[in-house]
Amino acid sequence: MPRLSRLSRSEVSPELTEVYDRFLQDRGNVPYFFRTLAHRPEIFKTATAHMNAVLNTGSLPTQLKELVVVRTSQLNATSYCLASHTAISLRLGTTLEQIEALHHWQDSPLFSEAEKAALDLAETMTLNSLHYSDEQLAQLKRFYAEGEIIELMSAIGLFNYFNRFNNVLQMEPTKPATAEELAEAGIPLRND
Repeated sequence: MPRLSRLSRSEVSPELTEVYDRFLQDRGNVPYFFRTLAHRPEIFKTATAHMNAVLNTGSLPTQLKELVVVRTSQLNATSYCLASHTAISLRLGTTLEQIEALHHWQDSPLFSEAEKAALDLAETMTLNSLHYSDEQLAQLKRFYAEGEIIELMSAIGLFNYFNRFNNVLQMEPTKPATAEELAEAGIPLRND
């Protein structure tokens, strides 16, 4: 039972149904997190726009940003974000072995030195942000330009926010959309 209600497509304003429809088209569901945020349309709209800007713009590959999102969600023990973003990471080419190795990324040969620097940022920023050292930053700068560091920090910071929101609400992983929800949005059923 959700701690706060989640709004269905029929309960939101037309401007929000467009965003619901994009989620249904792209992901096959409207994440429960966003259905909950829909109680405040202004926050819903800015959160979806910010997530899109963080994950889908800039020069870093989305796959790398999703990798730090998964690690951040692991550290925060957020099953909701972990389920969703693990699936996205796998679709983008991260392997299941890499996902499993994130718990010991420092010693894993499955990650490049650049990925390890990004994962170090995710871990320190999530667990102890006041203690990110000059040496750690110098290592990060070996691989990433300043704008790319902003991209990484934005992904990590955004999901620390999302993780905490979802943990307080004890949000369970989003289920796929029903045939009725897809039909309501005018999305044909997939036969795959």
